[in-house]
Amino acid sequence: MTQYHYSMTVDGKDVPTSDTFGVENPATGRVFAEAPDCSPAQLDDAMQAAGDAFPRWREDIAARRTALLAAAARIEEVAEEIASLLTLEQGKPLHDARFELQVVALSLRSTAALDVPQQVISDDDAQRIELLAQPMGVVALITPWNFPLGLAALKLAPALLAGNTVVLKPSPYTPLSSLALGVALRDVLPPGVFNVITGRDPLGARLVVHPVPRKVSFTGSIATGKRVALAAVSDLKRLTLELGGNDAAILLDDIDLDRYADQIFWAAFANNGQLCVAIKRLYVPRARYAEVVDAMADRARSVEVADGMSPGAQLGPLATGPQFARIQELVAEALADGATAAAGGRPLDGDGYFFAPTILRDLDAGVRVVDEEQFGPVLPVMPYDDVEDALARANATCYGLDGSVWSADPERAAALATRLECGTSWVNTHGALRPDVPMGGHKLSGLGVEGGLPGLLSFTQAKVLHIMRPSMT
Repeated sequence: MTQYHYSMTVDGKDVPTSDTFGVENPATGRVFAEAPDCSPAQLDDAMQAAGDAFPRWREDIAARRTALLAAAARIEEVAEEIASLLTLEQGKPLHDARFELQVVALSLRSTAALDVPQQVISDDDAQRIELLAQPMGVVALITPWNFPLGLAALKLAPALLAGNTVVLKPSPYTPLSSLALGVALRDVLPPGVFNVITGRDPLGARLVVHPVPRKVSFTGSIATGKRVALAAVSDLKRLTLELGGNDAAILLDDIDLDRYADQIFWAAFANNGQLCVAIKRLYVPRARYAEVVDAMADRARSVEVADGMSPGAQLGPLATGPQFARIQELVAEALADGATAAAGGRPLDGDGYFFAPTILRDLDAGVRVVDEEQFGPVLPVMPYDDVEDALARANATCYGLDGSVWSADPERAAALATRLECGTSWVNTHGALRPDVPMGGHKLSGLGVEGGLPGLLSFTQAKVLHIMRPSMT
């Protein structure tokens, strides 16, 4: 019997729906809740509410800052309830879900401290020319199932501070935490400023082609991102697309493995590897290959994989049935192709979508688990003889989100890291994201940036204000 029933938020109110859809607990593979299935008419209502709220919301940035700070405080008040809901629908350990709620509050506060810039291009007796950053209007946000709240906040906070109003649609795999977010903020944000709708396909497609939004911000796969871009171009909606990554990490021959092995492992396996910025390919000097493989395998075997609600769980299940099936397929193909599982390599016994943390060796490019974004608890480790070859192999991909280089000599590593073809290159760390630091992808990993001042400006449009002054003669 289902326990959780959250309504959509439109114009600050509960919106009942005639249809619902089941939400699975990935730790059991069974439906534990029902979520509202938004109708086309209700989508119109959400857009109408956001459009009606926009003129007043855009006028007062001081009020918007205050609202964002109040929203952060409210999130902290309800964090425990929403974190439990997030674990139940997504699978991540409860301590990770709590951290995600902390990220939401941090994003709101960090963004509230930003200024929307105004540039004076010219100011003399004859004229004044200003460059303004003005809001676009209604913005549609589409978020994925791996970090449904953290990624929503990364979009929501700058969209609101810039003066836009928002319609948020989370993944149908993880709708409940976003619905709860909408409920929590109903008396913090004015009606219509933040609307949350949920539903199965084709709700996302309807949202993108709806005539009201002037921008779509989407996080998800490259394939879906392309469809979003094609649909949005019909009426020239602005786009931010944060798409997939197949991040490479290159270890140099002088790396202090005792110091960095834990950090490298968790940069690959945090959130079960279901993280766009996770390490997904590891390149290691051949002379240190066995040492690194053993270090990664030892850690993989020691991880406690359990229901995310269990106190000792370090990793939970994969978040969805299709992703669980994909990981099994990718690993099985690699093993059949000659790879060796130094650890893991199989699903775990019992119910739910549990897969053993897996370290693969004796493989290279040409195998899907190397060439594609696995998005799961799998790390292929590959040797190299020449660092230039490692760099070429790291860059030989259509992806370009992030990458890292690890060395006892940070300057040596930085010289190589600047040559990685990706939006962010790290040295001696990986996945170190902050809401005040921009992030964006190169190649097929995305369009535009999120985070920091550039992320804020992506929710604005440039306007020139040109004032001619009366002649004094």
